[in-house]
Amino acid sequence: MPHPLTELKVNTVVKPAGDPTERLGADICVVGAGISGLSAAVAARRLGRSVVLADALPVLGGQCVNSLIGLFCGVYGNGPEFRQLTHGIFDPMFADLSRTGDIHFNVNHTITVAYDEVVLSRWIENLVQELGIQVVLGASVLSVDGADGQLAAVTFATRHGPVRVRAGGFVDASGDAALTWEAGLPCRVPERTIYGSQQIRLENLREEFKPEPDELVARIEEKAAEYGLVRHDGLAFFFPGRNTAVLNMTHVEAPLGAVRAARAQLAGRAQADRVVAFLRAEFPKAFGEAKVRSYGLPGRRQTRWIAGVHQLSTDEVRSGHRFADAVARTAWPIELHDRAEGYVWETYDADHVHYVPLRSLIPRGAHNLVAAGRCVDGDAAALSSVRVMGPCAAMGFGAAHALDLAGGGSVQEIDPAALRERVRENVEG
Repeated sequence: MPHPLTELKVNTVVKPAGDPTERLGADICVVGAGISGLSAAVAARRLGRSVVLADALPVLGGQCVNSLIGLFCGVYGNGPEFRQLTHGIFDPMFADLSRTGDIHFNVNHTITVAYDEVVLSRWIENLVQELGIQVVLGASVLSVDGADGQLAAVTFATRHGPVRVRAGGFVDASGDAALTWEAGLPCRVPERTIYGSQQIRLENLREEFKPEPDELVARIEEKAAEYGLVRHDGLAFFFPGRNTAVLNMTHVEAPLGAVRAARAQLAGRAQADRVVAFLRAEFPKAFGEAKVRSYGLPGRRQTRWIAGVHQLSTDEVRSGHRFADAVARTAWPIELHDRAEGYVWETYDADHVHYVPLRSLIPRGAHNLVAAGRCVDGDAAALSSVRVMGPCAAMGFGAAHALDLAGGGSVQEIDPAALRERVRENVEG
C-alpha cells in the first residue's frame, strides 16, 4: 500500500523589489578562512569580540584543507633543537589530531607536520561552531565602503545574493589581498608568474618501496621531457602506515583573472595526471597500483599582496632581523617558485629565525585593516619564506590582537610593548 504523501504546497515567486542584501554586524570581519584567517577569527573571538568569518569557497579551511597540501611547514625551527616557533591554534589542533592518530611529525632539517585533511576540516568546523563565529561561505568581495583608510563595511557576492558586513575592524586573509584591492589601497604583483601547484592525494601505494627523495628528483630530471612534466623536481609526502601520499610535483600558473584561472586549473589537473603516469611507470613497486583519491583545489603561493607600511626584505630574512613590532617568526627557507622547471631553495643554520613585523601586515594608509597570511608585504623572496602555514597562523593571531589593542583607533598607533606581550609565545623563547 503506497505511503500517503504529506500535502506540500509549491508557490510561484519572483524576485522582490528593493534591496535584497542580507546585513550583518560584528566587531571584526575576517576575509579568508584559511589558517591565517581562522587563527585571526579564533583569537578575536577569544578576546570577546564578535566575529564574521567570510570565505570565497563554500567550505572552511582554505588551502590547508581544500588544496590538499597535507603538510604544515614553518611551525618548528631547525634541528637539532626543533623549537616550536608558533603556538596559538596549533597547540590544541596538534593535541587533538595526535590523540586520533591523524597527524605525523616528519623530522628532517626541521619538523614538518603531515595531517589528514578530512579530519582537520571537521576539527576546524567544530571549533568555529563552538566559539559562535558567524560564517558566510561562497562569499567573494564585491565592494568596500570607507574613507581615508577607515573601512566601514564590505559587501560580498554569494549565490544566495549580496551580504553586507559592517564591522569596526577588518582582517584581509584572502591570500590575494582581495579586500585591500577592493578598498582601493595599493597592492603589489610580481612581474612574472610565481607558480602554484596542483596537489593530489594518491592511495593504493606500497610505502615500503617508496623511492628516496634524491632518487625521485633524479628520475624526474631524466624523464621530464618523455612524460611531458613541467616541474623537474618535487616530492611525494607519504602518510606513514596508510599507503597514501600527497604529491607536490607540479607547477601551475596562478592568474588573478577568472577565465585564465579556470583554464589554469584544468591545465594543472592534466599536468598532475602526467605525474601519476610517470610514477606508475618508473616506480611500479611503490606506485604501480596507485589511484587518485582526490584532486585538490588549485594551490597558490604568491599572487597579489599588500603594499605595507614596511616591506619585509630578503636581507632582513637572511640576517634574522628582530623587529620591535614582530608578530610572527619562522626558520623556513626562501622557497621562490618563479621558474617553471624548478625553484630557489635557500636554507639556514640551526639557530636561525626570522621575523615578520606588524608594519608588514598593515596596508599603506589603513587604520582598521590588517592583512595576514600570504598577502602581507615582502619582496618576492622574503615573502616566499614567510607565506607557509606556521607564520601565517601567527600573523592571523597578531592581526586580531592589533585590532583589539587599537580599540577603534589606528592600528598604526598601538603600543609595540603591549603587542609584544600579547604575541610573546609566537616571537620569544
